[in-house]
Amino acid sequence: MQSKLRNIGLIALGAVAGVLISLNFQAIAERSTRSTLPIEELRAFTEVFGAIKTNYVEPVEDKKLITEAINGMLTGLDPHSAYLDQEAFRDLQVGTQGQFGGLGIEVGMEDGFVKVISPIEDTPAFKAGIKPGDLIIKLDDTPVKGMSLNDAVKKMRGKPNTSIILTISRKGESAPIVVTLTRAIIRVQSVKSKVIEPGYAWIRVSQFQESTPESMVKHLEGLFKQGPVKGLVLDLRNDPGGLLHGAVAISAAFLPAKTLVVSTDGRAEDARKKFIASPEDYARGSRSEDVLKALPAAVKSVPMVVLVNGGSASASEIVAGALQDHKRAIIIGTQTFGKGSVQTIMPLGNNTAIKLTTARYYTPSGRSIQAKGITPDVMVEDPSDVSARVREADLTRHLENGQIKDKDGQPAAPAKPKPATPGAVPGEQKPTELGSKDDFQLSQAIAYLKGEPVKQPPSVAATKPAATPAN
Repeated sequence: MQSKLRNIGLIALGAVAGVLISLNFQAIAERSTRSTLPIEELRAFTEVFGAIKTNYVEPVEDKKLITEAINGMLTGLDPHSAYLDQEAFRDLQVGTQGQFGGLGIEVGMEDGFVKVISPIEDTPAFKAGIKPGDLIIKLDDTPVKGMSLNDAVKKMRGKPNTSIILTISRKGESAPIVVTLTRAIIRVQSVKSKVIEPGYAWIRVSQFQESTPESMVKHLEGLFKQGPVKGLVLDLRNDPGGLLHGAVAISAAFLPAKTLVVSTDGRAEDARKKFIASPEDYARGSRSEDVLKALPAAVKSVPMVVLVNGGSASASEIVAGALQDHKRAIIIGTQTFGKGSVQTIMPLGNNTAIKLTTARYYTPSGRSIQAKGITPDVMVEDPSDVSARVREADLTRHLENGQIKDKDGQPAAPAKPKPATPGAVPGEQKPTELGSKDDFQLSQAIAYLKGEPVKQPPSVAATKPAATPAN
């Protein structure tokens, strides 16, 4: 038996070596640390591998064991690193085009469960009242606990017109909520716009996709053709992010040419970059034309407000941070999500890939967004947002900010999520349709642009005085 285990261990060690080679482990190790391979840990790995192959109650394929080992290495790092099998890799590529089959939820992992970061507008999840902070505990009859994020997403996505039952735990509810959703083709129209009242326009970016910069230009052209624009609201609320080049392009639309938009810093040389308001940094791939060249000149100088909330993450935080640091716009709303880390997609063989956190984002002034987010210049609560928002700092194994320290010089504890609004009953109030006449935060953004005092909703007005626009 010992001889058999030893032989299996040697086979396993060879398999591990093959995986490490396929991931360019040796080149990476030599470039970053010049250290030797961790022999003792690899020996422990082969012993576990051998024990499973010999003693597990059912036979297990080598491929499954190696795949799960890779999964474990990545998911053990932070909430955003992951192994992408063929289906997940294909879904990622399709998702950036703005169309896929599913429910329309941006999700993350927390304590082994799936947590909703933000439902995407006009999708089955949004229409069913799924809320940020909801904890998905069961998919159909399958408990989510112990399931990887990729497996959970794979189960939620599927062919249109097929249904899935979500069992949800919501803070403030005494019993789980059971919702049956019908999958649909999720066609995310990433940009919407309209004139709120004469002279004041609203433009919303719900996600940063391949086509977002071009769509943004068309909407801005249409708004400015309707008459002089005295004030513009850029709405990034519940925007979970997306493609970096899209964030750079949207920022560049409102900033002077060659202005620093965002920088990244990581261990590898190619993870340390500066992105500026230039076609070289926002044009995609080999495309050399400047998608922003058709913008009306007035876009660069129109008074602006950017609306954000706890669902504004990643690319939307980059835009808000750039416009705030360059004093191009006033940020109104609530603290953003705080996802300031860079994920690099590294393709492997057989149409698979790993999504690996490789750097942190920094605003033009050098602020790290990670686990902190963007603090609005004027805080205005959303009276319809009665749920406790989950943010990056609340996620297990989240990457530390690297800049925030307590009085002893240690990493500061994460901020607590916003409690439910006093007097509100969770589940009774549906989220306000963004851009509608009932959108309280938007009405206050317009008030700011018109030089009027910015008010708080009645539930918090007693504790927070109205803000007066700066002269």
